[in-house]
Amino acid sequence: MGHEEYIALLEKLISTPSISREEEKTAAILREFFVEKGLKIHEIKNNIIAKNKHFDSAKPTILLNSHHDTVKPNASWKKDPMTPVVVDGRLYGLGSNDAGGCLVSLIAAFMDIYDKKDLGYNVVLAATAEEEISGKNGIELVLPELGKIDFAIVGEPTLLQMAIAEKGLMVLDCVAKGVSGHAARDEGENAIYKALKDIEWFHDFRFDKISEVLSEVKMNVTMIDAGTQHNVVPDECHFVVDVRSTDAYTNDEVLAIIKDNVSCEVIARSTRLQPSGLPKDHILKYVAEELGIDIFGSPTLSDQALMPFPSVKIGPGDSARSHTADEYIGIQEIVDGISLYKKLVNKIVVKNG
Repeated sequence: MGHEEYIALLEKLISTPSISREEEKTAAILREFFVEKGLKIHEIKNNIIAKNKHFDSAKPTILLNSHHDTVKPNASWKKDPMTPVVVDGRLYGLGSNDAGGCLVSLIAAFMDIYDKKDLGYNVVLAATAEEEISGKNGIELVLPELGKIDFAIVGEPTLLQMAIAEKGLMVLDCVAKGVSGHAARDEGENAIYKALKDIEWFHDFRFDKISEVLSEVKMNVTMIDAGTQHNVVPDECHFVVDVRSTDAYTNDEVLAIIKDNVSCEVIARSTRLQPSGLPKDHILKYVAEELGIDIFGSPTLSDQALMPFPSVKIGPGDSARSHTADEYIGIQEIVDGISLYKKLVNKIVVKNG
């Protein structure tokens, strides 16, 4: 089966609306593709799952995962985002780079080993939904149905480099409370001034532990709101903090440190988007070295954040193109992605067979 069939599959996905939470039609395309190949699949909402033909529950299991949902196209598109078109070796269209090219390349690698016997690992493929919004009806819904997963390869555009660690995310809603009063008199307690002290702490604080791959935990105050009118001392100041955690801490540990150091009320919208890091002696590090794959730590979020087991992120395309107008992926990038995924998966299952 040549790469042309997978590029054709990607073109069908591009031409089909698949905004997060509205992925029914692309799920149907993927279902049809696998059924035509004679595969048994399992569907959970808009998620499509397939297992290798000779799945053996006594063996460890690798998860191959990428997503088929997209963001909404922004207003700067000059091309029709829903019409796939190839120009100078580049396939343009919404979701081509993030993460359609990765998804079809992973499918190609899965099909390559699907009916092989005597594998060292089981291989499960999950084409999932709601990745772009970190939704609860995507990989988070699927994982409890898959049984024990030993590690995962997540398809995201990384220029075929391997992210062995990924930063987590917390969004914090903070409220500094004061006492209202008339601005013309020396009364009240200005909540803005109280908030400024905590905001300065968020700017200056450095966490003790530094990740070998992801460096420091990063915190940025990104929104602020206070006051009702010019002559009233505000009794509340609300601000939002974007926290990018590393594998040196869990999100809960980071949150506890923050609460111990600021006077404002701090509420995390969620702590579920955890950082990840590959253990030092993991097989994927050795395989990456053998195949000459460059490794790095990723500052951007993916479905890895919801996986409570070791994982890496790797795939054709470039993260810098994601969510941009006139998004594209090179045809050769897909060809190279298929080749590398096949080598990576086969190296693992043969190495441990």
